[in-house]
Amino acid sequence: MTTSASRDTDAAPEKAALHEVADGVFAWVQPPGTWWVSNAGAVTGPGGTLVVDTCATEARTRRFLAALREATGDAPLRYAVSTHLHGDHTYGNSLLPDTTVLIAHEETRRGIVDDFIIDGCPPLWEPVPDWGAVTRRPPDVTMTSELAVILGDRRVELCHPGFAAHSAGDVIAWLPEERVLFSGDLIFHGLTPMLAMGSVVGALRTLDWISAYEPDRLVPGHGPLCAAAELPDVLAAHERYYRFVLTTADEGLSDGVSPLEAAQRVDLGEFAAWADAERLAFNVHRVYADKTRRPYDLVQAALDAVALNGGRPLPTSV
Repeated sequence: MTTSASRDTDAAPEKAALHEVADGVFAWVQPPGTWWVSNAGAVTGPGGTLVVDTCATEARTRRFLAALREATGDAPLRYAVSTHLHGDHTYGNSLLPDTTVLIAHEETRRGIVDDFIIDGCPPLWEPVPDWGAVTRRPPDVTMTSELAVILGDRRVELCHPGFAAHSAGDVIAWLPEERVLFSGDLIFHGLTPMLAMGSVVGALRTLDWISAYEPDRLVPGHGPLCAAAELPDVLAAHERYYRFVLTTADEGLSDGVSPLEAAQRVDLGEFAAWADAERLAFNVHRVYADKTRRPYDLVQAALDAVALNGGRPLPTSV
């Protein structure tokens, strides 16, 4: 397996910036978007503000919320939606006001309640993330397919694709008038997707689903903002990667080798330039589990990812 020789590890919190992608629609972009460094956003209108995801740590979430309050004139944070269960998008929920109504898919609520990493992160990453003063805060309102939030005269549609993809409970936030789409981790723009808790086949299916919205701007879960002209190339790159993962796993299963061996023997090719290449281990394990109908072994997948990373813990800069 050929991996990228270098990574951008300059992900200091001050690198994050709030971008107004449409009138009153904001994207909080945290470069470079690698492990635990994700994007968030917000939509504000006469009825207050809807927050789309938070951040992994207290420090990063407080920086995001301070920038948001300044940009919106301290409009009340009436709602917040979690696009999925992972802590880089949900741990900061506990720092929102008590009056903020949290919304997520039912599966996301289950995942937040059952999450153990917030209680003490294992030494899988280096440095081990310091979450700060965050606590587990599950959503108050759950959904299964679609839900609309109205902020005065502004409509935000929350939609689930109908199947597992990045996770079982992925939700996008779509603004039909502004044509802005918050994709959560259905899109990793320019870095390796993570599918351990979802489905590679499902993630592949979401590409046409996202394309059908024809957004003018897309805010990915990780990586830089995506304009309409870029979107076809971004989706095509995801498709190539997902098919690469499926082929890698299919050939490994056919040859009777382990997921780690299947991942070690392939050349990443164009995907070697994407950060967090070791996620291939998690993704190949996902296909093996789905094809053999066996439980997903998250611990072994994590150990295999470390092996793919040269035996070193996975790099973070949270």
